[in-house]
Amino acid sequence: MNKQHKVLIANRGEIAVRIIQACKDLNIPSIAIYADEDLQSLHTRFADEAWALNGITAQETYLSIEKIIEIAQRAGATMLHPGYGFLSERAEFAQAVLDAGLIWIGPNPNSIRQLGDKIEARKLAAKVGAPLVKGTSEPLKNAKEAYHFALENGLPIAIKAAFGGGGRGLKVAWKLEDVESLYESAVREATAAFGRGECFVEQYLDKPRHLEAQVIADTHGNVVVVGTRDCSLQRRNQKLVEEAPAPFVSADIHQQIIESATNICREAQYVGAGTVEYLLSRDGKLSFLEVNTRLQVEHPVTEQTAGIDLVVEQISIALGQPLSIQETPKPQGHAIEFRINAEDPARGFIPAFGQISQFTAPSGIGIRLDTGVENQSTVSSHFDSLMAKLIVTGPTRELAIQRARRALAQFQIEGIASVLPFHRAVLQQKDFCETFLVHTRWIEQDLKADFEPFIRSKYNQQHSLQRWPIEIDGRLHEVGLPAALLQFSSTTKPVEKQTTTAQANENQVVAPMNGVISSWKVTENQQVQKDEMIGVMEAMKMEVPIYAHRTGTIHHLAELNSTLQADSIIAEIQ
Repeated sequence: MNKQHKVLIANRGEIAVRIIQACKDLNIPSIAIYADEDLQSLHTRFADEAWALNGITAQETYLSIEKIIEIAQRAGATMLHPGYGFLSERAEFAQAVLDAGLIWIGPNPNSIRQLGDKIEARKLAAKVGAPLVKGTSEPLKNAKEAYHFALENGLPIAIKAAFGGGGRGLKVAWKLEDVESLYESAVREATAAFGRGECFVEQYLDKPRHLEAQVIADTHGNVVVVGTRDCSLQRRNQKLVEEAPAPFVSADIHQQIIESATNICREAQYVGAGTVEYLLSRDGKLSFLEVNTRLQVEHPVTEQTAGIDLVVEQISIALGQPLSIQETPKPQGHAIEFRINAEDPARGFIPAFGQISQFTAPSGIGIRLDTGVENQSTVSSHFDSLMAKLIVTGPTRELAIQRARRALAQFQIEGIASVLPFHRAVLQQKDFCETFLVHTRWIEQDLKADFEPFIRSKYNQQHSLQRWPIEIDGRLHEVGLPAALLQFSSTTKPVEKQTTTAQANENQVVAPMNGVISSWKVTENQQVQKDEMIGVMEAMKMEVPIYAHRTGTIHHLAELNSTLQADSIIAEIQ
């Protein structure tokens, strides 16, 4: 049955590699797609076929529904897996795939639409009796409504994008005088990131834990919670460390999660893999947060402890097969995932781009590495900074932590900055390893660790493509060749390679991306605090905050609206 199918993977990096591996296990041919800078990436090499998207940016490539559908039809794909990010939670993409006669490996468009609207998801959660903090039942019309909600229900409040996720369009107001400006900022960010600016407001739980239920459901009416996870270690609402099962959770809270997640997905007539997310306050109050209608980055920790391949399960469900399990399995041991991002912890986790000169991965019992890079791979400035995921498993949480210390000591990445120093530091913290006092703002508020700034370098473009017209048998074709192959002049004299020179010392603030500085939140000679937002950059209709990497006095602010390259110096903090 499987041999007549071909799966196109509408994604890149480590998740594309992960899906290709599942396809190989099922003996189903896989089709990769790639942007110009992904020409020599792992996912294009591992797939059975690789097709060019003929573009550089996300908008031109992995976000182009028209291009992806066209390639799927030309390549003879019968199924499409969206991975996570990009178009994975776009109902119109799921519908376009179905309209093209392909099998969509994911929930139906109606479920994506209903649960992707956070206001509608809250209504559904309330309908089935899920735990829920107070919030608005309709989008806010203006900042005054947010202000009156805060007056009536108290501070702090969270202003959230109704159609967003990943921390974008989320603002927390601790003071009444900040509500209006934060509302406007949330709307602006939501519009830039998701194309819609509607926001709602709800009570904000201070220093909460972030808990999840991994759900799978088939077309036969079976809904199963595969397991729970804790994803509390976040910076700016972006997860860095996740583990399964969620530790230090009472039997009552665990049962609330299992029952409410099942009821929410059953009510939504959900099919496929999905995640129901919750916040747990310090005083034990559980509150529904949202549903992610896709595979999660952190799915491997559940796979390791539940003994199930969630990607294989997704494909089987899409083919109409029943779930391989009928009830929540008892967790086997403990697993912790460390996201290996190309980011500099010493500079407020600013993304780093360039070429990896050394990638030495750990090995041994209890170690799994899901990676999209290797030695000499290029980390592009146009996409997410996630390079790989280190998943460590042990029979107990204590042994998993000890194995993780061993693995992270072995793990070496050179050429670009990475979060490896941060992960090593976390495993020395009593708050994480013993007392488990971590929460969603713990990194910003409580982590005591000093990181050496990584010496930044200019982005090396050697893996980018240049396209040339060529005639073959009287027909004009276009050929894409790596720029590195074209570094010779007509006199055969080698063109000097772009050098990688240091761009910043420990005082200097560097641009997190290619783009323009749209605003500074500080003025010359102002005192700033570490991790304080000091400005905003814009590119591709996205706002990216600039954070202070240290406490001090800020000088030499770059000119507003000036076009800058990633890693260029934009200010100094002395």
